Amino acid sequence: MSVFDRFRKRSDPDSVPESAERAPVAPIGFQQTASALHAFNRYEIKYFVDEMKVPELRHELAARMDTDPYSPHGGYPVTSLYYDTPDLRFYWEKIEGLKFRRKLRLRLYGQPSDCTDDTPVQIEIKQRVNRVTQKRRIALPYAVAQRWLNGREDIECDPAQRPFVNEVTTLIGNLDLRPMVTTGYLREAFVGREADLGLRVTIDHKIHGRDRDFHFASGAENRFIIPPKLAIVELKANERVPYWATDLTARLNMSVIRVSKYCQSIEAFGLAPHSRSGAPELVLPAGYDRLAPADVLDAATPAAS
Repeated sequence: MSVFDRFRKRSDPDSVPESAERAPVAPIGFQQTASALHAFNRYEIKYFVDEMKVPELRHELAARMDTDPYSPHGGYPVTSLYYDTPDLRFYWEKIEGLKFRRKLRLRLYGQPSDCTDDTPVQIEIKQRVNRVTQKRRIALPYAVAQRWLNGREDIECDPAQRPFVNEVTTLIGNLDLRPMVTTGYLREAFVGREADLGLRVTIDHKIHGRDRDFHFASGAENRFIIPPKLAIVELKANERVPYWATDLTARLNMSVIRVSKYCQSIEAFGLAPHSRSGAPELVLPAGYDRLAPADVLDAATPAAS
């Protein structure tokens, strides 16, 4: 059976069990960081920053914000598996800048090599409505999530979660969604305090991905989708980004970007042509080896002196 056969609609009603495991899970470890940073509606601004400037950026942020206790120096691993249609509908909606667009992803917080059937993962719809980013998600054990998204089996859930579960199930069935690419990186997280309680800032390092062998613990080869000398900084605010934050990005010569990690992974593996709106910082010399080392998520950035 080909990999795509698993994503064809099932016509046999007996193929869906009458009852499935109800298995929502509470956030633990790195997922608590994700919960602290989560907001349903927010504005996001993205920047590139040279890794050489990250220690200064980190120092400035720590003076005004709280470092999340579950965000170690150098970052915690985040790995996402993105789903799309055979003709890359979600990808093209982003490239064309539609005012309403969304994407479905399966996200792991923690080392991919440690992922087992019981590891909690997040199933998430991230959507954009004009300039506002919205997120909805639930947490499930990895095996349950795979049976739902890949095997198209029904799952039970709390009544409050049923609308979201039905929406995801409908998207998968109606659009014939299938896994396309992964992205992975080390993320540092900062949370605003006092007057800046609605502010979140993340720094993503060593951004890489792959287009096959999608099990999180497969140990398959990854390639850098962003040059490793660059990190992506995201400023996320419920209402407005404070002046001191935008002033800081200007002083560090950080450039505003519209880059999407998902789109970068799609293009890096030749699934779509490189976008004409791509950032010049992403242009690499011919023959540049994008291969990411096997321990790309193991080594944290050394502490600043």
